[in-house]
Amino acid sequence: MSSVEEFRTEVRSWLKAHLTGGFADLKGRGGPGREHEAFAERLAWERHMAAHGWTCVGWPVEYGGRGASTEQQIAFHEEYALADAPARVNHIGEQLLGPTLIAHGTEEQRRRFLPPIRAVEELWCQGYSEPDAGSDLAGVRTRAVLVDGAWVVDGQKIWTSLAHESQWCFVLARTEPGSRRHAGLSYLLVPMDQEGVEVRPITQLTGTSEFNEVFFDGARTDASHIVGAPGEGWAVAMATLGFERGVSTLGQQVGFRRELETLAAVAKRNGAMADPLIRDRLVRAWIGLETMGAHARRPAVAPSTAKLYWARWHRDLGELAMDVCGAASLVAAGAHEDPYDLDDWQRLFLFSRSDTIYAGSDEIQRNIVAERILGLPKEVRA
Repeated sequence: MSSVEEFRTEVRSWLKAHLTGGFADLKGRGGPGREHEAFAERLAWERHMAAHGWTCVGWPVEYGGRGASTEQQIAFHEEYALADAPARVNHIGEQLLGPTLIAHGTEEQRRRFLPPIRAVEELWCQGYSEPDAGSDLAGVRTRAVLVDGAWVVDGQKIWTSLAHESQWCFVLARTEPGSRRHAGLSYLLVPMDQEGVEVRPITQLTGTSEFNEVFFDGARTDASHIVGAPGEGWAVAMATLGFERGVSTLGQQVGFRRELETLAAVAKRNGAMADPLIRDRLVRAWIGLETMGAHARRPAVAPSTAKLYWARWHRDLGELAMDVCGAASLVAAGAHEDPYDLDDWQRLFLFSRSDTIYAGSDEIQRNIVAERILGLPKEVRA
């Protein structure tokens, strides 16, 4: 048995042994459009994982991880999804900020911030998008100035996932007055629990509020809480995005496969499979999923191409689900409740509209692929 197979078996056995008792009720809970579900219980589950050494498995051993290889990390995420384990609450800290600090942070920053992330004691959110910039990350206007040994931050971020549950935010801010685009940006680590930070929930199509607006009005953070050199935050921010689209997406695809297989079963049960167009679209969705998996396992895959592919595939699956379910998909049960009661297919359809927007919209990803990967002429900009 290879080391990857042994590791996979160990993960599977541990999940089977521990996703029991009170934790058994968490199976399938949380995730896109459902982050409000059993949040405190999912946090307890993840701290239980940490106590047994199952958080941050890909981190180096010296920083509290298991030093798992890429193949072992893929196995972990796949087995976690196959076990129908609850959606993770510490994804942003573990999968985004942690690897960024390991690659670009100082040793002092690693000692301060990595242990609480691994133990799931401090949760993080991502302060990138802004109302006037959207997915054009280089257009950020949030600014920060160094005053008496602290960065003072002013500005607004939007679509900030789980900001209302987070103790810290990594913020991309403009620290060089008069700078434009990629120049003059810095990557700051900002505490959320202070008077200069206001979090306002944004109600989504699903009726839930896992996204937020975040307003910084004189918020402060220590001068040492900058990752990389002042004005060189763009490179650090791009490194974070690369980690965001890493091996954990293989586990995401296990969830996609479960959705597709369940939808095919619904189509057989309600007669929709008799429609040759529905059958054709289900087959095309299966082909697309196989292609997605093969593409994700290729070495040196451009993150932008992977994001483009899975986002459009998942959005299309939501549209297919509505057609399979027919007229019943148009009516929500408990329409006067807050949040109103959606079934899994309605939630998939509504939330997957955002897949092509968050983490870099399709339009921005196409420009990146065209200009930076294919070397085509740059789009004319004002």
